[in-house]
Amino acid sequence: MSRDVILALIGLAAAYALAPFLGSDYLFEAILLPFLALSLAGVGLNLLTGYTGQVSLGSAAFLAIGAYAAFNLNLRVHGLPLPVTIGLAGLFAAAIGVAFGLPSLRLRGFYLAVSTLAAQFFVQWALNKFPWFSNNSNSGVIDAPKLSVAGISFVTPLGRYYFTLTVVALLTALAWRLVSVKAGRDFMAVRDNETAARIIGVPVLRAKLVAFAVSSFIIGVAGVLWAFAYLRTVEPDGFNLDRSFQILFIVIVGGLSTIRGAFLGAALIVVLPLLLSRASVAIANGAIDAGSLDMIQRVVIGVLIIGFLIAEPDGLAALTQRFARFAGRTRVAAASR
Repeated sequence: MSRDVILALIGLAAAYALAPFLGSDYLFEAILLPFLALSLAGVGLNLLTGYTGQVSLGSAAFLAIGAYAAFNLNLRVHGLPLPVTIGLAGLFAAAIGVAFGLPSLRLRGFYLAVSTLAAQFFVQWALNKFPWFSNNSNSGVIDAPKLSVAGISFVTPLGRYYFTLTVVALLTALAWRLVSVKAGRDFMAVRDNETAARIIGVPVLRAKLVAFAVSSFIIGVAGVLWAFAYLRTVEPDGFNLDRSFQILFIVIVGGLSTIRGAFLGAALIVVLPLLLSRASVAIANGAIDAGSLDMIQRVVIGVLIIGFLIAEPDGLAALTQRFARFAGRTRVAAASR
């Protein structure tokens, strides 16, 4: 068993064991739940963009597909277990992802990004155009159903945290396993050089579509968690273009082609606005209005992205690995004295 796997298992055990002692519900509601949902979305996008090299700007569309599919399955198919509902919602997102991934067979780079952006606009238009998706709600905002599995309800912040953590852990393990086998090696071969991949016998077209399918499935499940566990509402505006860019920023800042990077990037993206808000209160005594604070957050995140692209293209994952090596050398040097 590798060191990364051991560290991941230790971290997961700590996440389960220490949760009851973490304090107020605010920590779960404002930090941990959005962190977990966005981390899972980052894992899904990283499979597509980081490992396979297919740029996508429509992640929020697949979040929305997962959330609305789960809501309608729960509403219209009585007695359907929640895990089955979530799985089917992910499959719906995967099917739509494959459909919008078909242009990747001909398009690359910027042109493929524009093609995936069409998914974002199309899904938002469909959700606003057809009220059936929102159960004919006048406002378009609907309450998400309560989380319940085998008679066990996860309604408290701690319960929703445990539920979300379990789903994220299972799908992250699936993604890690996928990139460790032949399918993952095919993804990376396509990313590095499509022509060379074809020459050595990699099924390029299949690899791209599988990447789109698995990525959309994971992001669709993340959309269910985002709506059902975190927001507890489902509305089109919660899955706008800003959300797509937020997930892309998570992947860039955290580090491409690394599962760990999705969690590091999500931690920064979730915690940074809270830190800036606290700093504005401490420095300006709350004189900065919400609109200005939001603009400052965007500027800071933009500067961070530019800084990472220039100084450390491999993101926070590479920085943490470098720091770990430095700490290891320091301990060895201290022990040898």
